Amino acid sequence: MKSGTTTTPLARVWRAVESVNDPEIPVLSVVELGIIPDIRIEDTRVVVEMCPTFAGCPALDTMRNNIKAAVENAGFNDVQVKVVFDPPWTSDRISVEGLRKLKEFGLAPPMQCNGSLTEDMLHQITCPFCDSNNTTLESIFGPTLCRSIHYCNDCLQSFEQFKPV
Repeated sequence: MKSGTTTTPLARVWRAVESVNDPEIPVLSVVELGIIPDIRIEDTRVVVEMCPTFAGCPALDTMRNNIKAAVENAGFNDVQVKVVFDPPWTSDRISVEGLRKLKEFGLAPPMQCNGSLTEDMLHQITCPFCDSNNTTLESIFGPTLCRSIHYCNDCLQSFEQFKPV
């Protein structure tokens, strides 16, 4: 930090939370994933709201513990990480940087659905390796609830897509 600059406590908390990566997609922070709708400081307590991508997300406890530890390491003693479902998470909340990182990681990023998912959105997927649209949905059920499995008919690679929700 440059001398003469100050960082607000809330900015320090956001920076700490931004350092926490999704345990299933470690190149993506929880902030880039869009699962942090609000952070606030109430007296001396830091409250971080986290909305999971899916209600049954198996990484929920890990993310909650990692967020709490990161905020505590930033110098805050009273930290509460609340799981909330309002507002509900949508893949439209993934940041532009997060979409780029998903593709670099080898996952086809979800397209914008603006709350209206169509069957075509599950079939017309661009390959993250060669950018071909000549792809086939192999299984709507991937290794996690938030992914599906596809095959590229041009580069002959199997790949996963982060589902639009």
